[in-house]
Amino acid sequence: MSELHKFLFDGLPVRGMIVRLTDAWTDILSRRASNTSTGAYPAPVRDLLGEMAAAGVLMQSNIKFNGALVLQVFGDGPVKLAVAEVQSDLSLRATATFNSEVAADARLSKMVNVGGGGRCAITLDPKDRHPGQQPYQGVVPLHGDRGEKLDRLSDVLQHYMLQSEQLDTVLVLAANDQIAAGLLIQRMPVKGEGNLAASLSYRENEDQIGRNEDYNRIAHLASSLSREELLTLDVDTILHRLFWEEKVLRFEPLQGASGPRFACTCSRERVSNMLRSLGVEEAQSILAERPDIEVGCEYCGLQYRFDAVDAAQIFVSPALSQLPRPTNIQ
Repeated sequence: MSELHKFLFDGLPVRGMIVRLTDAWTDILSRRASNTSTGAYPAPVRDLLGEMAAAGVLMQSNIKFNGALVLQVFGDGPVKLAVAEVQSDLSLRATATFNSEVAADARLSKMVNVGGGGRCAITLDPKDRHPGQQPYQGVVPLHGDRGEKLDRLSDVLQHYMLQSEQLDTVLVLAANDQIAAGLLIQRMPVKGEGNLAASLSYRENEDQIGRNEDYNRIAHLASSLSREELLTLDVDTILHRLFWEEKVLRFEPLQGASGPRFACTCSRERVSNMLRSLGVEEAQSILAERPDIEVGCEYCGLQYRFDAVDAAQIFVSPALSQLPRPTNIQ
């Protein structure tokens, strides 16, 4: 079961989180793999998307925001766009599009940032927007302060958090075909020794960057966590190995209905409404060339198919269109 663990370091201005996406991640991969038009993701694309999904959960959980956090990576490489979307209730979905073969050993720069124009965008889209309200979006390049290309998503996001929040952050991310996981350690705003104060000004936060010895010590320990350890060890073991000399205060883990889980907004009803908007003539022209109308969700990859009987039901009265679809047609 997918889970999110939050913790604090007693008396220190440092907080942390560990996310482990298991069923939520394999649900995303299985839908994509079952799509006959696209097939499964290549391993490097899969791993990037898994890291994005894990990072999205960590970032969404780190803010108090009623809406969607959308993490996007895009550029001029074979991977044109990768997206992970996490709602405030931790439901999530993710997808990626690519237009050419991706090398088995390709890293971030080779997948997205070949010409140096790759970008990472983080969008906060409120659930209930006020009239005229626009989503907030922050964008950072896929290179460091000296112009060097970054090959790890974690480095890109650490750079973003430092710029946008003025808070030191360490991220460790990893993914494979079974799990997507992440560890986040962040310095909290402080005013005075050991006091937490969320109302610090931007300047005061900026002045603290890199100066807190407690954070620096814990961040150094967190950075020693390897990809293999993050993917294979349970949360208790990770916390003990890294921080056995620290007093860690843990919260009840979020899992199941309150934790990270896959959810896509697509449905057969929504696809039916889309086909209805195309009109009966367009539907009939498609069915004249093939046995059914096939529509795939661009986000999760699930395919919806409508044969001639299904299509006819769409264009009858709304009341009749809600009747159960027969499981077998003779």
